Amino acid sequence: VQLQASGGGLVQAGGSLRLSCAVSERIFNVLTMGWYRQAPGKQRELVARLTSGGTTYYADSVKGRFTISRDNAKNTLYLQMNNLKPEDTALYYCNVRVTTWDYWGQGTQVTVSS
Repeated sequence: VQLQASGGGLVQAGGSLRLSCAVSERIFNVLTMGWYRQAPGKQRELVARLTSGGTTYYADSVKGRFTISRDNAKNTLYLQMNNLKPEDTALYYCNVRVTTWDYWGQGTQVTVSS
């Protein structure tokens, strides 16, 4: 199983980006699918998560600005990011968690200029 993240880039504050995470094959026993980020010198943090039942979770810092979604037909996870702020600058990783394992994408860089 491979997760391919894309959609990062350089954007001005207030702008938008949509990240995509293409999963190479169907994964069974998925508990959650989510996006994490890691800024230089900081720990990786959970940004948004979607459970198999459709429940969403967002970090307080992105609530109201980011939206996580999935397209089952395309085996793809998305993160729509609006009103981006310089503090959103980080390497963003997608994650799929099953009962016994975590799958990770390679990361896509998001840089927000002020």
